[in-house]
Amino acid sequence: MSSEAFVTLATNDGYALGALVVAQSLRKVGTQRRLVVMISKNLSDLMKRTLETSFDEVVIVEELDSHDIENLSLLSRPELGVTFTKINCWLLEKYSKCVFLDADILVLRDIDDLFQREEFSAAPDAGWPDCFNSGVFVYRPSKDTFRKLVQFATQQHASFDGGDQGLLNSFFSNWRTSDISRHLPFVYNVTANTFYSYVPAVTRFRNDIRVVHFAGALKPWQLTYNPQNENLSGNLDGQQDIQREFLLCWWRIMYERVWPQ
Repeated sequence: MSSEAFVTLATNDGYALGALVVAQSLRKVGTQRRLVVMISKNLSDLMKRTLETSFDEVVIVEELDSHDIENLSLLSRPELGVTFTKINCWLLEKYSKCVFLDADILVLRDIDDLFQREEFSAAPDAGWPDCFNSGVFVYRPSKDTFRKLVQFATQQHASFDGGDQGLLNSFFSNWRTSDISRHLPFVYNVTANTFYSYVPAVTRFRNDIRVVHFAGALKPWQLTYNPQNENLSGNLDGQQDIQREFLLCWWRIMYERVWPQ
């Protein structure tokens, strides 16, 4: 198990807060795997030291940027360009197999069984299920794969959305038609901002959800939490009750397991 790891990425102090919750939520559910966070040089020294208390390994990586303003603007998310930095995870060859988790993820139940899956395993994206969502995926570190990804990324329109999800879907383009065992159940990467699209299913499978993904512009760490009355304040317009429930779960871990450090 020491040769397998969960990996996440933090390119600024905000996402580092998310990474800390990723780590503590994994430890809360009893993971037996090592925890690795890749960070950029943009992080403050204080945040770097804090990450070192929660993760088994902190790795400084160079930021990679798609510079694809046109496609990123279609998503109204220009900050996603730096998410190309994610592909540095393939350089972690000291591990035989890894599961990558975005820093805006909350683990609710044990997901160590993901290490039984092979590269490239991921869950379908709620917005276009023929594509996978790159917030959670199983992979095997390889410098050769990293070089191929970098070379592929230099091609025009390598990423159809300007971010890592478009890049990885284009690179692993056979995921849609490949072995079904590489299609993770949706409960391993449930995007919180899509609950409204099929409320009966959310209600039916609520207790099976293993990972909640706070995809979109609003992140949990941008809100304010009052532990006395468990009140959340901030830009919560349009948030459904179940979304608030998961946001509260995130903040409880932040308050009870991250801040005491």
